[in-house]
Amino acid sequence: MKNGYLPEGMRMDTPENKEYLSSLAGLERAMNSEAIVEAVATLCDGDLRLHVALGCAEGIIEPEEALYCRAGETRKDIAIITRVGKPVAFTVLSIETKGETVIAKLSRRNAQKKCIRDYLSQLRAGDLLAAKVTHLESFGAFLDIGCGVSSLLSVDCVSVSRISHPRDRLHAGMTLSVVVKTVDRESERIYVTLRELLGTWEENAACFAVGQTVTGIIRSVESYGVFIELAPNLAGLAEIREENADAVRGRIGKSAAVYIKSIVPDRMKVKLILIDICCTEPPKKQLTYFINPDETTHISRWVYSPANANRLIESRFEE
Repeated sequence: MKNGYLPEGMRMDTPENKEYLSSLAGLERAMNSEAIVEAVATLCDGDLRLHVALGCAEGIIEPEEALYCRAGETRKDIAIITRVGKPVAFTVLSIETKGETVIAKLSRRNAQKKCIRDYLSQLRAGDLLAAKVTHLESFGAFLDIGCGVSSLLSVDCVSVSRISHPRDRLHAGMTLSVVVKTVDRESERIYVTLRELLGTWEENAACFAVGQTVTGIIRSVESYGVFIELAPNLAGLAEIREENADAVRGRIGKSAAVYIKSIVPDRMKVKLILIDICCTEPPKKQLTYFINPDETTHISRWVYSPANANRLIESRFEE
């Protein structure tokens, strides 16, 4: 997944980026080569100009250079204002000296346009790429997939185990590996998915054994039982008495101790016995990838269900 167009913030500490910002000569080299550089936006003034801390110069991004707008999009002021205090990717347009002040005119728009033209437009469904969570909505997470270019990870693609909101799994600023789900070349939009990297049913079930008592997260309560998440791509079902259903329903999202009664691959079932419900929020865990993004750059098909299962759950990635 190595490429020159990383989510904003991921090139800040690279030797190349530090060299460009180390001196005026380095900044001039970046300008002449049209290199993408990163630094932190420290201020948005009353004219919606972003001021960027370059060290060797005063960096300015004019409002029209702050964001690349796809076809049909209009620039939103909030998209500029919310960059303050965060890294921004840019190219250097010009360097001017006014008295004792050196002013560098920068373009985030150019960096995003180059990213789309030279990298994102070449992607196809099934390709793996690096991303960073920028903000969460009930319907999904918005990700930076390169130089601040956004992509949507819908809530149903976050994991196989159902969640009510992306914040159950993700948080702003989190870095991820994701898979390209679809590419709309006309609108220059890319949609991504995460669940295919989090393991098949068998891979997840192999992390548990009958007779163990483990912790899980209560995800939903049905008339026939309680669904408890053991891992992002694995949930089990615990029986529940009708008189206890309302009490358990009020603990959705809480941790629970469960005894693993049986694991049935052909039916993709993990039968549990609910031992106890904790009052605390479950700790946020680091996601475990069962496909190594450093070794795998593309997947064409992913099969979640075991070979002998009574139903097939799969993802196919085709243009």
